Amino acid sequence: MSETHIHMAGHVTERHITRAGQGGDRDVFEYALIRVVPRIERGECVNAGVAVYCRARGYVGARTHLDEARLRALDAEADVAGIRAALTAIERHCAGGAEAGQAAGDDAGRRFRWLIAPRSTVVQPGPVHTGLTADPATETERLLDLLVR
Repeated sequence: MSETHIHMAGHVTERHITRAGQGGDRDVFEYALIRVVPRIERGECVNAGVAVYCRARGYVGARTHLDEARLRALDAEADVAGIRAALTAIERHCAGGAEAGQAAGDDAGRRFRWLIAPRSTVVQPGPVHTGLTADPATETERLLDLLVR
């Protein structure tokens, strides 16, 4: 389905709309970047991971990658071991099972919502964005490569 729009300047554009059930084999997913803000007063950050949630597929996953050189450029005294531990905990939380601790029995959506709730000044979730994907696990890797590495 498409809609035709006429803008004030007289330009005609066509916008394609995907309605529920019309996405083919693609499903809506949500994602948030995981950022490291070593000195909150400066507001500078390094993207260090991505968390992806796809309700239709019951998927939640996170992949992280910490670029120490970028981090040290922002704060030479950053607690790299502590930051790595927090990033590892995020991946375990998303994976579920015994590694997720108290969240082990939670469904994918609840684990994702817990993850994107702010709780630290150093390791923070970014805003949530959406997209369409046929494979959320592959999308997680793609976003990690595109936005973090």
